[in-house]
Amino acid sequence: MKFKFIFICLLCFASSLHAQTLKYTNGNNQWNADSLGNHRVIVLYNGSGSVAHTKIDWRRRDEHPENKKLIIKCANGNAIKVLGVENFNRESVDIYFDATNRGKYYVYYLPYKNEGRSNYPKGVYLKANYTAPNQSNKVPVNSSVLEIQSVDAFNSFYPMEVIATAKETAALKSKYASSSFIVFPEDRMYPIKMQDDLPYRWIQKGVSKSFSGSASRGENYAFQLGVYAFKNLQNVKVTFGDLKTLNGKVIPSKFINCLNTNGTSYNNKPLTQVVNVAAGKVQPMWITIDIPSFTTAGIYNGRFTIKSNGESSVVDLKLTVSNQVLADAGVGTPSKQTRLTWLNSTMAQANTIVAPYTPLTVEGNMISLLGRKFEINADGFPKQIQTFFNDEMTAYSEKPNNILYEPIHFHFYNTPKTQEKFTSSNLKIISKEAGTVRWVATNTSDNLKMDLEGALEFDGYVHYVVKVSALNDVNFSNVDFHIPFEKGSTKYLMGLGEKGGVRPDTVKWKWDVANKNQDAVWIGNVNAGLYYNLRDENYIRPLNTNFYLQKPLLLPKSWGNENKGGIQINVKGSSMLADNFTGARTMKKGDVLYYNFNLLITPFHLLDTDFQWNNRFYHKYGDLDSIKSTGATVVNIHHATPINPWINYPFIESKKMKSYIDEAHQKGLKVKIYNTVRELSNHAYEWPALRSLGTEVYSPGKGGGFSWLQEHLDSNYLAAWFVPEIKDAAIINSGMNRWHNYYVEGMNWLVNNVGIDGVYLDDVAFDRVTMKRIKRILTQNNHPGIIDLHSANQYNKSDGFNNSAILYMEHFPYLNRLWFGEYFDYEKNNPDFFLTEVSGIPFGLMGEMLQDDGNPWRGMLYGMTSRLGWSDKSDPKPLWKAWNDFGITGSKMIGYWSENCPVKTDNPKVLATIYKQKSKVMVALASWDDNDAKINLAIDWNKLGITADKAKILAPNIDKFQTAGNYSDGKSILVEKGKGLILIIE
Repeated sequence: MKFKFIFICLLCFASSLHAQTLKYTNGNNQWNADSLGNHRVIVLYNGSGSVAHTKIDWRRRDEHPENKKLIIKCANGNAIKVLGVENFNRESVDIYFDATNRGKYYVYYLPYKNEGRSNYPKGVYLKANYTAPNQSNKVPVNSSVLEIQSVDAFNSFYPMEVIATAKETAALKSKYASSSFIVFPEDRMYPIKMQDDLPYRWIQKGVSKSFSGSASRGENYAFQLGVYAFKNLQNVKVTFGDLKTLNGKVIPSKFINCLNTNGTSYNNKPLTQVVNVAAGKVQPMWITIDIPSFTTAGIYNGRFTIKSNGESSVVDLKLTVSNQVLADAGVGTPSKQTRLTWLNSTMAQANTIVAPYTPLTVEGNMISLLGRKFEINADGFPKQIQTFFNDEMTAYSEKPNNILYEPIHFHFYNTPKTQEKFTSSNLKIISKEAGTVRWVATNTSDNLKMDLEGALEFDGYVHYVVKVSALNDVNFSNVDFHIPFEKGSTKYLMGLGEKGGVRPDTVKWKWDVANKNQDAVWIGNVNAGLYYNLRDENYIRPLNTNFYLQKPLLLPKSWGNENKGGIQINVKGSSMLADNFTGARTMKKGDVLYYNFNLLITPFHLLDTDFQWNNRFYHKYGDLDSIKSTGATVVNIHHATPINPWINYPFIESKKMKSYIDEAHQKGLKVKIYNTVRELSNHAYEWPALRSLGTEVYSPGKGGGFSWLQEHLDSNYLAAWFVPEIKDAAIINSGMNRWHNYYVEGMNWLVNNVGIDGVYLDDVAFDRVTMKRIKRILTQNNHPGIIDLHSANQYNKSDGFNNSAILYMEHFPYLNRLWFGEYFDYEKNNPDFFLTEVSGIPFGLMGEMLQDDGNPWRGMLYGMTSRLGWSDKSDPKPLWKAWNDFGITGSKMIGYWSENCPVKTDNPKVLATIYKQKSKVMVALASWDDNDAKINLAIDWNKLGITADKAKILAPNIDKFQTAGNYSDGKSILVEKGKGLILIIE
């Protein structure tokens, strides 16, 4: 009887231990997560003997935890032997371990090791190494669980990632067996994070048909309706009406929205999403209520009805609105999800003019824009395109540079010798606005109707929608789209697999979207050129920068024609013809094909050389006095810095950022920050809401990556850049989506509340629509709005063998500087590569060099240096000093590419660019000769405006660049292989 009594007492003790509610606490980084994992259970052993037995009801969200290792340590950090494990599952586990002393023990779970690259880690979980306990170690539960700790608050699973047990879930299903779904209203401070499990919090709260919240006047309020599906649900919708008080005050329903089903796309079009939920899944439906500031304080009641499969569930909302007015709509506290309404923003969508561009003007069929003219032919296609930039790109010319030899046109060949003969009609300019001119035309043949819509924007972007409809069944031996270039305007070419440089005599190219991010080419001179791309109505911007193969181009049905299509570019008489062909095809009566294309007329504007000389970038966070002492004027704040730690989410340390920027402004410095949308930090407050949108914002993928991502996102994402020092793990953005609306609003907030002077873009994952909006935001109210773009060389397998300048040319009209960096070879490539792919000069831009700190001598031909602060060896200060000593601001740059350059050399491999002031000239020489070379200068003294017999030619001493020298006769000047000289003539 005594033994039986003791056994019953032990069972009761064990039962009481099992029934206790676990605490979840913050470990405050007390252990090394990279060796022990992010989570541990603190166990108190007060038993006798040497075997401890604890039962942990850990309610883990990860699948198959039994396959992952456990590590146990005692209070002094020594490893403890696991004697056996039983009943190991997601809900609980029984652990037996060696316990020679009473006290606390620490059970670490989910330990991992990082494999792969430091910035692209692969968290690999250590495999289980235990067995069931032997009989001698099977003692009753004799250890209590004190708490479950995460290494820090950010890694915690509590409360929304602590799962309900299978028994609890089954009981819920049984209670609502006749329903297809149930709804759990949830507060905004508890974002729903799990799709495959119910949170234990909901079991504790129970199902409710009502929800109460509180907000201020003017606040962007949000809450969730968590739909739990018992059956497969189709087209889940939330309907609602006005919110009303008992005395008749109203918050109209137009201020309420369900993010998951309705919104506004990044390009200002209505967006409707269909939400389906598989049986057993949880779907958050995020509701935003933008409470007007004029709302009367009070208690507002409303009804939200969730519908699917012919069933509905009603949740009654009671929203208490206080008398406090939030001037900022609460967006200064993003942890309250107050910025979710930004996802549907239309800010800066109006196509207003951005400096330095000017309003479009129309005379007949001729449209004039900054430095260019565009004439529309009777069929609606371009008749002539002209530019009015001089060879140096520093002023306008009265004489036009014609780009086209004859109008752009189509040939629909029925046989190699016969073709459809079109009659043009109905050409009409349908709108004339300062920012956009639009026109339509119709071209008809016996078998085809071609409806055309064209639009030209103020920056030189031309968009054509060409809809071809079959009036009868018809066969084509080929469809050709011809762009006949004026041969004299085609010195250079870039794209279609060709590096930037002098145009080859012939270019032959075929579509290969699975491997190549190629659908565009640029052809032109420094002062006149045309970029074009070929697309259809189904075009979706692919991923870029290492991720192209995960989301490549879609082959355009029209142009690609099942990979029969391609492009051939070669000289044809006095023209240079770009023949865009499709190969043979058939159209049935009623079939429709879209032969859409876009043009960019280059250059976009004149070079702003004084901006280049006066804005000297320092690319590193640091002490502002020290930065100013270098001569830098603009500080670029990268991510992973104290004031901007989290990649592309520069809001959490905004107070520190503002303080730094305020101090910089007091010292006469500007500050720009790293912020783009290619990927997004896992520290973004909104990530659970963004995940609730399926793959709209986050790209689908195989998951993996750093441990935090695996533990909190489970799967279906692409892991991106990771910063080991602060454990910032980013996720790839899916491309064109509503996060761009948030991005625009976020930039606006940073300009007006933090005072940023611009943005540093590290590659770009958005199109020109978002870029224009960003430029408008950054330059509002006379803010400087400086944008510089960095790109690594995209010509590789992962990036789809594209040219960075081709990939991003649509953004060039809004940039202030290029920084084409990693993997750009400044040593082995020729001057034409520098000019076209790196310098930006044919597009009205100037740049800087990055890879191996560039070649300073060659860079000077294009006004480029390396960037200060980027690396220990990157030091343009000596060149900056040489600029100052000469007085380069206000000088006229005349590049070697211009026939007007008054200084040349007698060696074609040693080039000269000059910077001309009134009475003196800086000459930059750079060599591509395979050997050291002695060169003689050929100087047009009249063009220089300097008297030859009084002139001095000196080489100033420039640290790390050249030693002083005197070359008064301009003869036998030694230029070392791969280097150059700076000479001053005065």
